[in-house]
Amino acid sequence: MKLSFHGAAREVTGSCHLVEIGNIKILIDCGMYQGGGGLSEENLKPFGFKPKNINYLLLTHAHLDHCGRIPLLVKQGFRGEIITTSASRELAKLVMLDSARVHEEEAKRSAKHFKRSYKHRKKSKHNIQPLYSTLDVLNSLDYFGHNAVYEKPIKLSKGIQATFFDAGHIIGAASILLETEEGKSKKRIIFSGDIGNKNKPIIRDPVPLPQADFVVMETTYGDRSHKSIEESVSELYLAINDTFKRGGNVYIPTFALERAQELLFFLREGVEKGKLPRNMQVFLDSPMAISATEIYRHHPECYDEEFTKLFRNDIDPFYLPTLTYTRDVSESIAINNIKSGAVVMAGSGMCTGGRICSHLKHNLWREECSVIFVSFAAGGTLGRKIIDGAKTVYIYGEEIGVRAKIYTINGFSAHAGRNELLQWHKNIGKPETTFLVHGAPEAMASIASELKVRGHMVKMPKPHEGYSI
Repeated sequence: MKLSFHGAAREVTGSCHLVEIGNIKILIDCGMYQGGGGLSEENLKPFGFKPKNINYLLLTHAHLDHCGRIPLLVKQGFRGEIITTSASRELAKLVMLDSARVHEEEAKRSAKHFKRSYKHRKKSKHNIQPLYSTLDVLNSLDYFGHNAVYEKPIKLSKGIQATFFDAGHIIGAASILLETEEGKSKKRIIFSGDIGNKNKPIIRDPVPLPQADFVVMETTYGDRSHKSIEESVSELYLAINDTFKRGGNVYIPTFALERAQELLFFLREGVEKGKLPRNMQVFLDSPMAISATEIYRHHPECYDEEFTKLFRNDIDPFYLPTLTYTRDVSESIAINNIKSGAVVMAGSGMCTGGRICSHLKHNLWREECSVIFVSFAAGGTLGRKIIDGAKTVYIYGEEIGVRAKIYTINGFSAHAGRNELLQWHKNIGKPETTFLVHGAPEAMASIASELKVRGHMVKMPKPHEGYSI
């Protein structure tokens, strides 16, 4: 049996792992590289394997860095079966369609720029194409097969079965146990996917996993732990109230999956408990987040007990009387006419594009306003530059002064922090080898150092590196 790793060694990786068991080839995730510059070229590079030879793709969850290159995989010949949970299936469709739209728009802009640059050349064979198109996404949906149910094994082939376990990350997210049998040799491999933070609203905590021979484990926050969710919510309320006293608006760069829904939950609670003004205006200015919120309502099988009770009592956890969903661009633009008393949530979470960039262009220079970061921002992104204290930034080619008050609240993360990661690993027992993936070098090194002290064999694979197990 061979295990190989085809994600990049970057701060935000495109998760992609290949297991070869005899003639059967199983891919775990097929994600897109995200973050700073140079990643467009990274996503265009060969996979490191032939897509047409892959029999199964097991998808841990629907974040772009785990599902974002599935349409490209199909475009290049994949004809196997994609297996994931029902919630991840719905969310992946939404995420991939939005990704295709972004790639198509970027290709159009690049083509216009190229045409202007070469307008004096009568003949040019340059043809700029998106990484993949909307049609490519729709074609890829044909290959989604079984809907995995938590803790119910799925037989893939003779001697091979996969079991999905609730990872507590976003709805539908899973860690995957792959069990194989070749002759007298039996192996159990756990792929962590992204491990969720504990004590969050909406979804359950990560479930305990069985022991395994090998573990592939994410390390996103391997070098630091998070504040408690209670402390983070208090900070959020304080930041909003302080901004309103100054006569400004609050702008929150927001990931469409999980973070937007979680913020709506806490804003509703804050109003109901008198900790936030009842008349504050709230805008969810993200078509994708609006659609994701509807999908969240479809999947009560993923909810924790507290969240389930709200629905049983006919309470919509995402509803505020002053909440406005803005799908149209014209509605988004109109928000900038409101100068105070509003909370505006918009994507993207790292400020790499989307409507938040327009809001920052119009308001980042206003001292009475605030920008609250509640999400991870990779190095090189606009969000990271603002968090790191830049005095000026460029948005749509224009230099903008950073005079708004900047808050960073890290307790809302959907990822487990260092202590939770180590506890998650401890619960598995003592695997022969732990492969660390999906994290910045310093995060991986921190986890690796502690696991080695505890007597574990640890590997930090490089891109396209393979191991016989």
